[in-house]
Amino acid sequence: MRGAAPETKDVLVIVHQACSSAGRVGERLEQRGYRLDMRRPALGEPLPDTLENHAAVVVFGGPMSANDDLPFLRTEMDFIDKTLAQGAPLLGICLGAQLMARVLGAQVQPHHEGACEIGYYPISATEQAASMLPWPDHVYHWHSEGFELPPGAELLATGPTFPNQAYRYGSNAYGIQFHPEVTRDMMCMWTRRGAEHLNRRGAQDRPAHLDGWEQHDPAVCRWLTAFLETWLNASNEKASLAGRVLDPA
Repeated sequence: MRGAAPETKDVLVIVHQACSSAGRVGERLEQRGYRLDMRRPALGEPLPDTLENHAAVVVFGGPMSANDDLPFLRTEMDFIDKTLAQGAPLLGICLGAQLMARVLGAQVQPHHEGACEIGYYPISATEQAASMLPWPDHVYHWHSEGFELPPGAELLATGPTFPNQAYRYGSNAYGIQFHPEVTRDMMCMWTRRGAEHLNRRGAQDRPAHLDGWEQHDPAVCRWLTAFLETWLNASNEKASLAGRVLDPA
């Protein structure tokens, strides 16, 4: 069956706040039969030593910078490094993509003019990426830093303000700057709790977020469904990760 999940397999989900959710990404993974193993290293929760019981890893966003010298971020970067070395399926979203970029030797830094992307902004898929998936032309963002394209990575999508919007490293590690996991309820919460950020340079006001949802979310949903199926199918074709231990050394 297309997109079917192996039995008894979890997806390790790394989030960064007590109230964080896997959102629509988590919903679609569960619909495919995966269980979500939610971990919050920022709150002291440990990461596993082995991927024996995990089919994939997803690292979500957060309010901190990938450049912050925080113990839990160092732990996450070490874990990402070992996950990449094992060839395990990995998806980094926003902060997660930035952490992966740093692990791969790329810089993460603010926009040179202090701009941010908070709201819906245009992206353009590369020719190769467009041949693989039906990419949306606008996606939801909430960030003020961007990543360089890591050495050896393939650029999948670009944008006018932050040029690198999505990349693939190897066959099944992806980093995306935007937030396909965001539901309308999540957007309402983010724009309410983070209202002060909507006054930053380049940010959109709250009505623009909601209008953008109505206009662009159907295409984002189609992309996410196709992306996860492509990613999970490729992951299921890889050799089993059973017994592969993430060397703590």
